[in-house]
Amino acid sequence: MNRWVQWVYYRLQSLQQDRLAYDWVNPIIMLILSALGLALIYSVQLDVGAYAKWHQQLVWILVGLCVYGITARIHYKFFFQNAHWLYLLSIIALCVLWTPLGTSFGGSRRWIYCGAFAVQPSTLGTLAVLLMCVNHLARMHATSLKEHREGILYTAVIGCIPCLLIFIQPDLGAAILIPAVIMGLWFVANIKLRFFVGLMVVGVLGLGIIALDSYAYSAQLQQKTLTIKPFLPLKDYQRNRILSFAAPSVVDPQGVTVGWQLKQSLIAISSGGTSGKGWLNNMQSQLGFLPKATSLDDFIFAVLAEETGLWGTYFVFALYGILILNTLRIALIARDLFGYYLCVGIALLMAMHVWINVGMTLGIMPITGISIPFLSYGGSFMLMCFFSQGLVQSVYRFRLSE
Repeated sequence: MNRWVQWVYYRLQSLQQDRLAYDWVNPIIMLILSALGLALIYSVQLDVGAYAKWHQQLVWILVGLCVYGITARIHYKFFFQNAHWLYLLSIIALCVLWTPLGTSFGGSRRWIYCGAFAVQPSTLGTLAVLLMCVNHLARMHATSLKEHREGILYTAVIGCIPCLLIFIQPDLGAAILIPAVIMGLWFVANIKLRFFVGLMVVGVLGLGIIALDSYAYSAQLQQKTLTIKPFLPLKDYQRNRILSFAAPSVVDPQGVTVGWQLKQSLIAISSGGTSGKGWLNNMQSQLGFLPKATSLDDFIFAVLAEETGLWGTYFVFALYGILILNTLRIALIARDLFGYYLCVGIALLMAMHVWINVGMTLGIMPITGISIPFLSYGGSFMLMCFFSQGLVQSVYRFRLSE
């Protein structure tokens, strides 16, 4: 009898140690957001029946939880030691897009179809760049801008290759994320402030070039005589998206072409009011005004706002805020610079996804096709979210290891 009592005691003690070894804040928030996203996807496709995609999303969530659990139990340094293989795999996957395995849709090649499932290599590329840059910056012991020059050049080259491959798909939204994450890592790596001042100047010049190209394109649309022609390697639909944000009266004065989705998104958000219309009552999507394909992914926040209202969006913002802040908390208690930079990079990546996605549904950011974590429909992106959070959990679990 005493043997059984001892076994129960040691088992309870082991469970207590396991409970303390894991951070439970992020997993709980992930599950809540994933369940909410699943409910919204079901609501959007209520009338689709057997072809609804909510069951596919459920499969991706379950697979993502398995990926999360496996990743969390592996020491995060293992991924740094093999980051170059993940980076090489992402480059190969981005190149495969231009073979018969890649699929062109809407004027861009972003997907590789594997049977019934589709893989988006840009999501893998973004995370691979993050791991490679963190691996290099964590090994540096530079104290001056001159000593940081090697790290800046290395991480810039590492990010440039997949960024260009993503840009020519073209996928402007995903291509923006990579340089933003790299610059965020440069900032936390204590690079001198004057470097960022120079970077801001370059950024302003870049925006000026885009503005000049957009102005030339708008003059072309209005059949005005202008000596300069559009010169950037952008598709017309991308220029239309930029103009629909900067000058909607030029590209779509009636709001029935490129501005249609934004117009319907704003109608959906405003019609939700304070408390929303209730679950299964997203009229803009169900009646087809807001296309169901975008309602599942890029504009799922509009569905959330219509069904749950202002209070529902506040609740979701609070969840994302806790998720990001807790990831930064884990960064501060990480045992080394690898874990610190990794958690900061993941927090920045999550924050950018939320900011850009919500911003484009509200009309304060250009429409770039950026998904919102755990809510949007999609297998590759969902797995990337779970994998990145698994890395954060690994940093937490091994914070006291030798």
